[in-house]
Amino acid sequence: MAKLYFYFSAMNAGKTTTLLQSAHNYRERGMRALILTPNLDDRAGVGVVASRIGLRADATAFAQAQDLEALVRANVDAHGALGCVLVDEAQFLSREQVWQLSEVVDALHVPVLCYGLRTDFRGELFEGSQHLLAWADEISEIKTICHSGKKATMTVRVDAQGRAVQAGPQVEIGGNERYVSVSRAEFKKVTRGEGAIAPLQPDLW
Repeated sequence: MAKLYFYFSAMNAGKTTTLLQSAHNYRERGMRALILTPNLDDRAGVGVVASRIGLRADATAFAQAQDLEALVRANVDAHGALGCVLVDEAQFLSREQVWQLSEVVDALHVPVLCYGLRTDFRGELFEGSQHLLAWADEISEIKTICHSGKKATMTVRVDAQGRAVQAGPQVEIGGNERYVSVSRAEFKKVTRGEGAIAPLQPDLW
């Protein structure tokens, strides 16, 4: 039975890597996987999903006001049955788009797997994440760790000196040079101005 899934985490937990592995698994079994990504995330190029460890795949970029149910229906009409829909950076979905994805599940019977952040740099829910938490059939956390060794659940936006940025727009695209995943305790500490966090994290190799 098709379901709406939400896999959430702090930054740098491997959400995109997991998404790309899921796409590979479906395709390996002869099923089509449609990858969707918001067009405002152009770090790897518009319409490209890329992980920090070098995996990448072409995707269909969508606009903030775009009807995702209509997009999926058009894709099925043009290319045939879908095994699943995978959504990267799902925190940037609008309320309406989360509802449209639920219709892909309920009316088209296509599983939808969404991957994204739960909260922003202020510790507040993104719109897409809020409604995925409310409406998804299954919710799962992809875990990562803070530099303190504790589980990281929050994301801090930092400046060039590693100081927490506490003002500005909710959506500001960036990677390791702007955002650091931390535990709740470290989030409180750094947002109080008690110390700094190096924004650039070392490579795995």
